[in-house]
Amino acid sequence: MGFVGVEAVYGLISGSVALLADAGHNLGDVLGLLTAWGASRLALRQPSDRYTYGLRSTSMLAALFNAATLLLVTGGVVAEALHRLFVPGPVAGPTVMVVAAIGIAINGGTAALFASGHKEDINVRGAFLHMLSDALVSAGVVAAGGVIWLTGWAVVDPLVSLVISGLIVWGTWGLLRESLNMVLHAVPQAIEPRKVRDALGALPGVSALHDLHIWPMSTTETALTCHLVMPGGHPGDAFLAEAGQMLKTRYKIGHATFQVEVDAGFACPLEPDHVV
Repeated sequence: MGFVGVEAVYGLISGSVALLADAGHNLGDVLGLLTAWGASRLALRQPSDRYTYGLRSTSMLAALFNAATLLLVTGGVVAEALHRLFVPGPVAGPTVMVVAAIGIAINGGTAALFASGHKEDINVRGAFLHMLSDALVSAGVVAAGGVIWLTGWAVVDPLVSLVISGLIVWGTWGLLRESLNMVLHAVPQAIEPRKVRDALGALPGVSALHDLHIWPMSTTETALTCHLVMPGGHPGDAFLAEAGQMLKTRYKIGHATFQVEVDAGFACPLEPDHVV
């Protein structure tokens, strides 16, 4: 927050929209980090009678919020940059370079803290992309400041802002799509539903299966429910435990619930694919 204030002040003093853009992204990152942290804390809450899964799903909402916020802030930067293209103003290149260089160090160092977990947790990925995008913005601002200092071409400032904004949108779009899918309980991208269905159908004693549902409980946890038709009778608890372990090992599905149906001729009301 301290650096956001410094950037905003020097952005106004130097007349740099790129520096103001960087300050705006950093402010968005502060909100993003607070959101990601809050979600990670809420995810530790124990289940209750009302929230039987606890508050794990808040991590998905945090990832969605981070993606939407980043795109919203970027839209504001684009609008200001387009205005500056037609109404350019003087820009103090050296001041812009020094302040933005500090931003590279701060944002790059913070992004490094999230590097180890951004592939496994989309909530962490949202924070990581926020930090990385601002390091990229700061690097672009340094380059713009150098060009303006050497050539006096103030138009470089908004042009660099537009290029960086495009890169941020390109990098954030996937996060927005994936987090939205999670909130809508879509099957996680890393899981192929057909392969899960085939693996369950190949279990000994299973003649058919239906009402298969796979959905994210949080950004790192996945649940599954399924009806298994087993005409030979209920296989016992050991079978259920082994089936659950198989799903956890192969597909990282850690919360599996099975309903065993013995009578193959029984018309389960949930068997048709269109019934939920």
